[in-house]
Amino acid sequence: MIVVRAPMRISFLGGGTDLAAFYKRSPGRVISTTIDQYVHVVINRTPLINKVAARYSVSETVNHPKQLHNTRIKAALIDKEIFSGIEIASFADLPSRTGLGSSSSFSVALMKGLAAYQGKKLTKEETAEEAARLEIDLLHEPIGKQDQYASSLGGFNIFQFNQDGSVSIEPILLDFRKRIALEEHLLLFFTGITRDASSILTDQKANTEKDEMRFNTLKEMAYSVDEFSEKLLKGNFQGLGRMLHNGWVMKKSLTNKISSPFIDELYEMGLDAGAWGGKLLGAGGGGCIMFISPISTKDRIRKKMYKVAKKYAVADFQELPIKFVQSGAEIQMNTQ
Repeated sequence: MIVVRAPMRISFLGGGTDLAAFYKRSPGRVISTTIDQYVHVVINRTPLINKVAARYSVSETVNHPKQLHNTRIKAALIDKEIFSGIEIASFADLPSRTGLGSSSSFSVALMKGLAAYQGKKLTKEETAEEAARLEIDLLHEPIGKQDQYASSLGGFNIFQFNQDGSVSIEPILLDFRKRIALEEHLLLFFTGITRDASSILTDQKANTEKDEMRFNTLKEMAYSVDEFSEKLLKGNFQGLGRMLHNGWVMKKSLTNKISSPFIDELYEMGLDAGAWGGKLLGAGGGGCIMFISPISTKDRIRKKMYKVAKKYAVADFQELPIKFVQSGAEIQMNTQ
């Protein structure tokens, strides 16, 4: 049996510049960190059962992977030419489509686990590329490469997406006291709304290709990553909040599918209650909303958030306490 764990992530700035439609013209840059919310994948060899089993939110047992409904497991097994005698199960600390990169965390854990199943050991970079290849090349999803790299490598990083398709990695060596302090100034809420990122990213891709103003907005977002890193290393949390706010305003200009009246009101109430700034995590439309604020205003922000959620009758709205983690995807058990 093989057990793999891959963390989810928070992306601060540069989201959208990891799409090929952008970085093929100008280098993309993203700054992100992994958090203590994970996707787990368990792979078991079943030599006496000539079937393929997949256990996730539903349970499937088929004669050949091409019969699976789970597109990621199906494509990965066919690509690796594993056609029988295997059982794959997945478990996640949070539901999918929350804007924390859980889908790519699953792909990272899956590809790392299947490599181990076949007796291969992948580097962190190779794991990220395998997961990106699964999602972008095999499944043709209109996504970028930041989530796969973030989950595979772990920790605070700046990722640069180069025009030749390569990815440059710059780890941010953040003092543990500043890391803890940032956690104390951060608020994260699940909006209670899950969304499929594909339609939003497809719209953003089209807008990037045909609208030079939107392309220049993404360039500005990519350029701002270095300034954000400098403020992070200095512990200038108010400055970080202001930059998140500017980034959110720019991101909303890329497509009208990113926000909604509910999300706009949540965000405005967060600022009114004292937050320095924030953003919606992921492609947009739902998922999680994050704020950086003075510690003294956090309770006031919480009350405002729940009041807005009640107004819109969003039953699943809730705060998500998180901590940053340094480790990326890991094989926790391999008994085969």
